[in-house]
Amino acid sequence: MGFRLSKIYTRTGDKGETGLGDGRRVPKNHPRVEAIGEVDALNSQLGLLLAGIKEQSAERPALGELLEVLSPCQHRLFDLGGELAMPAYQALNEAEVQRLEAAIDRWNEELGPLENFILPGGSTLIAQAHVCRSLARSAERRCQQLNAEEPLAGVGLAYINRLSDLLFVAARLIARRQGVAEILWQAAVKP
Repeated sequence: MGFRLSKIYTRTGDKGETGLGDGRRVPKNHPRVEAIGEVDALNSQLGLLLAGIKEQSAERPALGELLEVLSPCQHRLFDLGGELAMPAYQALNEAEVQRLEAAIDRWNEELGPLENFILPGGSTLIAQAHVCRSLARSAERRCQQLNAEEPLAGVGLAYINRLSDLLFVAARLIARRQGVAEILWQAAVKP
């Protein structure tokens, strides 16, 4: 992809439309634009999570593995955004989905089975991982909504689904490696 922005504002979107990478103009509330926006929001929050992990990894080196696994996800989310903006463009491949699955399996072995529902929190990093997980689910819903109108090619839907799973497991792993107890859901007491 050789296209680079030389001018940030173009004034072409002032009337509620935006251009896609394939040259089409669509309303800014088009399902494709909504999906791109949700993927972008996830990528931004993932950047915040990665910055927090990086800051803490000096004092907790065990968090470094999370950086190794999650950092490439920012680039793959950008690829997914490219696929959404240019429907003929395919960047993601099955190997990326398999990479996420391998990390999920490896981390789950360390964590053991989940025996209760857990709530976001316990530390800022744990909560941020859950913010990312919930945004991944939102991005997946938007992509599925688009897919219902304009079928998506490639593995983007599988990738975003697996990423949300990875982020859930990452939240649990952060808790373990920080030595922070997970917050277990407590059912309401019935009168």
